[in-house]
Order: sequence, then structure tokens, then C-alpha cells
Amino acid sequence: MPRSIGLLNSVSAPLLCEMAGHAGYDFLVLDMEHLLVSPDQLQHAIRACELGGCEPWVRVPEVDEKLIGRVLDAGARGIVVPRLESAAQAARAVAAAHFPPFGRRGITGGRVTGFGTIGLGDYIAQSRRDIRIVPMIESAAGLRDLPAILTVPGVSLVLEGALDLALDLGLGPDPTHASVWTAIRQMHADCRAAGIPFCPNPRNDEQRDYWLSQGDIHWLLAGEDRGLLQAALRSRRRALRMD
Repeated sequence: MPRSIGLLNSVSAPLLCEMAGHAGYDFLVLDMEHLLVSPDQLQHAIRACELGGCEPWVRVPEVDEKLIGRVLDAGARGIVVPRLESAAQAARAVAAAHFPPFGRRGITGGRVTGFGTIGLGDYIAQSRRDIRIVPMIESAAGLRDLPAILTVPGVSLVLEGALDLALDLGLGPDPTHASVWTAIRQMHADCRAAGIPFCPNPRNDEQRDYWLSQGDIHWLLAGEDRGLLQAALRSRRRALRMD
């Protein structure tokens, strides 16, 4: 299975989303947890991802049934749920994303059905197959309940949130702390035991090499576009100033 590489989008610009797709990224996590994104901004970003050839995922602020439905109606292919801490939360997220009898999502037409060119029955089957529900584990509570979370039908893969996990564990803003690294590898072990894919976000070369050596890691986050852009801009300035 080829490895899928994603990027967390923290710069609210559809042009950047399109560019990331053409740069070869397979999925983009559009952020509604920390950004004040309007519905029009989000829809344009989703379209830009589609044009660039990468899957648009949306990180919602919480398990909000109506919001998840609207985001999917706009064309999102994945729902990322931050700080997910229980199997009950995971089950609610799955139910919000799928139509009866598998969930509680209400149906409409519009762009996801090609404005009527895809039959509703075909779209229901397609969405059941293609929509991804992605918990983020970012707390001690989430770590404890991860084995139960992984038993919820419809959970597609799991993302780690090392920075928030470090804060929750009382370790400060240190995503590379040894205790956080141990916890992330335990997440991977739990996912592997359950047969659910795990998507790490390597913070340094050592972590990158470790994950690339794991035969069952088929999803990777490349970090956040804002941080990558800042690093590239600073590096270029330093190169020209020679300082």
C-alpha cells in the first residue's frame, strides 16, 4: 500500500490548498478548531483541494452533529475530531457522518451529488465507503480509552496530537518529551492490535526514521503549513543575508 502524506492547513488560503495538492500531498486537514473560518472560506478551500488532487479533511471543533453534516455536504472527505476521549464520542461522530441505518446524517443534494448527476442511493453508498472519521488522541483520557475507541465501527484511522498531549500530561509544550514519545508508540501498538491505521506526525529526524521503518505506517502528517512556510522563509532570508 503506498504511503499517504498529509498536511495540517493553518493558513486559510484556498490557493495554498490547491498548491499543496499539486505539490503531491494526498490529504489536507483544514482547521476549524483554531481558525475562525467562514462557511464560504471552507467551501472554497475544499474546492481548491479537489482541484489540486488531494483529499479535503476538516478538523471540527467538537462532535457537533449539524456542523459535521454541513461540512460533509460541502464536500469534505474526512472528519478529524480533536481531543477525542471516549468510545461514546467516537460513536456520535460516526453517526453524524453517516446516513441511516448506520447513522443520523440528514440527506440533501447539491455539490456532493454533482447537483443531481449522482443518484441519492449511489451517493449514500459512496459516502459510507469513502468518508473517513479520524479521532485525534491528545489527552491522558484519550490514551486510556483508545482501545475502546478503536472498537467503534466506522473509525477509519487515528491521529496523534503530541503537543496537546504533552500539555495534558503536565509536561509543558514539549511534543518530543520521552513520556510523550512512549505514549505515541503505545497509540500505534493499540491501533495495530485493533487493525486500525495510525497516522503519526514526526517532529524530528529520529521520529521520522522510526516511523518509516514501521511496515504498517501507511499514513503520515508532514506537519503544519504555517510552520513549514515560516521555516522556509527564514532560511531563505538567512541565506541571502549570510547571518
